[in-house]
Amino acid sequence: MDIPLLILAGAVILFFIILFNFIPVGLWISAVAAGVKVSLFSLLAMRLRRVPPNQIILPLIKADKAGIEVNQNQLEAHFLAGGNVNRVVDALIAADKARIALPFDRAAAIDLAGRDVLDAVKVSVNPRVIQTPNVSAVAKDGIELIATARITVRANLERLVGGAGEETIIARVGEGIVSSIGSTDSHKHTLENPDIISKTVLAKGLDSGTAFEILSIDIADVNVGRNIGAQLQTDQAEADKRVAQAKAEERRAMAVAAEQENRAHVEAMRAKVVEAEAEVPQAIAQAFRDGNLGIMDYYSLQNIQSDTTMRGSIGKAAEEGSDRG
Repeated sequence: MDIPLLILAGAVILFFIILFNFIPVGLWISAVAAGVKVSLFSLLAMRLRRVPPNQIILPLIKADKAGIEVNQNQLEAHFLAGGNVNRVVDALIAADKARIALPFDRAAAIDLAGRDVLDAVKVSVNPRVIQTPNVSAVAKDGIELIATARITVRANLERLVGGAGEETIIARVGEGIVSSIGSTDSHKHTLENPDIISKTVLAKGLDSGTAFEILSIDIADVNVGRNIGAQLQTDQAEADKRVAQAKAEERRAMAVAAEQENRAHVEAMRAKVVEAEAEVPQAIAQAFRDGNLGIMDYYSLQNIQSDTTMRGSIGKAAEEGSDRG
């Protein structure tokens, strides 16, 4: 065989190998066989735009077979925006079978908002039940009630973009349960008629501004908790007791301080008396020197002091005897 022909044949084979690797001819054949019009040039353009052709053509085939009107440009734009094309197409098919109006633009917006659009369609068809945690509330008679509720919700596709999620629903229902129980005069009334809570809470329109529509609120369980009123009264009595003890301790401390002050005053007076008594002999001596006091006057003064001391001793002994009697 001629060498140039071999080179040419090799080049042709290499060209087709590169062409088939770069252009998904098999995918193009599948699309044509499914009745989806797509050209090899468009597949090549997808490669150049760095869009995986299978992530566009396969959902396009699926949508076409399901009778959903979408085009290649819509799917490519959604993919380039970071969306999940296959998930959006599945949601459109599910919504169409359930006879729910869901345009492609809305489904794409829900997907780009970070929500699971297919799950939203499923919840719209088959409502979901949300279990609230234990909600503690106190009736007017001071008895605590612990309630749990089951919330049946259905996704609202029109409010799914920008609407609040399940956490908001749970928080609002919990707030409604607390308000409903707190407005009752007796906890027994709530235990006898737990449906009052669900009716009151459901009438508040708690699904406003959320991505869901509340279908029903059912009280699953109501248990009696602590006697909050009695506990508060006990705590108040204990606090009053501590205040009274503090005031009594303050008065005792003031009395002790006053007694110590009186004792200090008495000691000071005694010191002055002792000081004054110490000056008496000096004054007597000075009177002797000045000639103002004679010897007989001195003895008379001594007799008076001795008589005063004796009378004091007798009076003290009489007081002690009367105390013993």
